[in-house]
Amino acid sequence: MSELVLSSLDHGVLTLTFNRPDRLNAWVDAMGRRYFDLLEQAERDPEVRVIVVTGAGKGFCAGADFQTLSALQDGSYDEEPDKRPNTHPTTIGKPVIAAVNGACAGLGMVHALVCDLVFTAAEAKWTTAFARRGLVAEYGLAWILPKLIGQARAMDLLLSGRTFTGAEAGELGLVSRVVPGDRLLEETVAYARELAVHSSPASMAVIKRQIWGDWEKSLDDSAAAAVRLMMESFGRPDFAEGVASFLERRPPAFPPLS
Repeated sequence: MSELVLSSLDHGVLTLTFNRPDRLNAWVDAMGRRYFDLLEQAERDPEVRVIVVTGAGKGFCAGADFQTLSALQDGSYDEEPDKRPNTHPTTIGKPVIAAVNGACAGLGMVHALVCDLVFTAAEAKWTTAFARRGLVAEYGLAWILPKLIGQARAMDLLLSGRTFTGAEAGELGLVSRVVPGDRLLEETVAYARELAVHSSPASMAVIKRQIWGDWEKSLDDSAAAAVRLMMESFGRPDFAEGVASFLERRPPAFPPLS
């Protein structure tokens, strides 16, 4: 199972790689369990500041494995599903950045968009795929897509199930950055290292919680919660270090996330 997701840590950035390249990293429960286990380990590891997720070979994740879908259809599927939801990465207290290197379809698209930031290869192929398989918008995608790109564009991608490129994903506002494929991982990791060096782990954890949690709040409720959170941040060592490093014109030495 450990080989289903590769793990590599360098300068505070943990890179997790879906590793079923012969199947375009199609999702199976064992791979998902390993991925979520590694995310939780990363959250506890003080050496990890930022997490990058990508795929081995030519795909990021081509959706649910068809053997799994077939087994679900004929009733022969007998594997115990993971109790953690597919939105689990949103609950991890460290930034998770998707580097979409190739095929990103269906459930794979869900797993890209529940990351906090998404970098994509310009030539990567994206599709929701659900309507063309007789399925529905799975695992919160009907909630996420309209918030990212608006209702009309979300309707288009979900109803048509058409294939579009990473370049179009950038034009739609679906992703954070579009990069030539041969530079994708290099640029994603470079960005992640910027966060690891210059951004407070405690601040990033709270900001992540605000972003994912405030979508359904009113402006007044969000602002009131932010005041409380800001007062809490004044008492953290991260604030003292952030001010000191700025005044002393040096890189900060923020403590790890506790």
